[in-house]
Amino acid sequence: MRVYLSEIAFMNLLLSSAEVFKKECLGYLLGYRLEDRFIVEHAFSLQSAARSRRGVAYYRENHKRLQGLLRNFHRLEIIGDFHSHTQYGEAKGLPIPSKEDVRSMKRGHIYLIVAINNGSKSIPWGENRDGTISGSAGEFFFKVSAYYLNGKEPRRARIHCPFPPGL
Repeated sequence: MRVYLSEIAFMNLLLSSAEVFKKECLGYLLGYRLEDRFIVEHAFSLQSAARSRRGVAYYRENHKRLQGLLRNFHRLEIIGDFHSHTQYGEAKGLPIPSKEDVRSMKRGHIYLIVAINNGSKSIPWGENRDGTISGSAGEFFFKVSAYYLNGKEPRRARIHCPFPPGL
């Protein structure tokens, strides 16, 4: 499985994660799914989410409101969500799903985890062998992973994003 990120989606992942650094962000991924890939056109953060340093939750009534609005956009649909895992003290944020993350996954959706940590040096953006993308922006180091359900187990999808080298 592959995930293709648009420039706008990529930027919103980083901005949403950095804005609430030390707490987790949460947002939806808009796009479409093909047989062997997800195309992520947009990512938008949920402003009304309940955030903490080790978790984030959305309000169901707000989700229903958004679903009604999104029906008007025929080419795009919610294909998954994203959230951040943030550094706290010396504990680094890792782009690995927690047990809670896995329990909330649905078949046919994609889930992006943005690990955001303080950066001590500038590291160029790139696609990694493990299917993640990573690099520095501003004062942060980011590593982004993608997961989907294959049966009952989460599997990592390979992320393709041509835009980070321009940062």
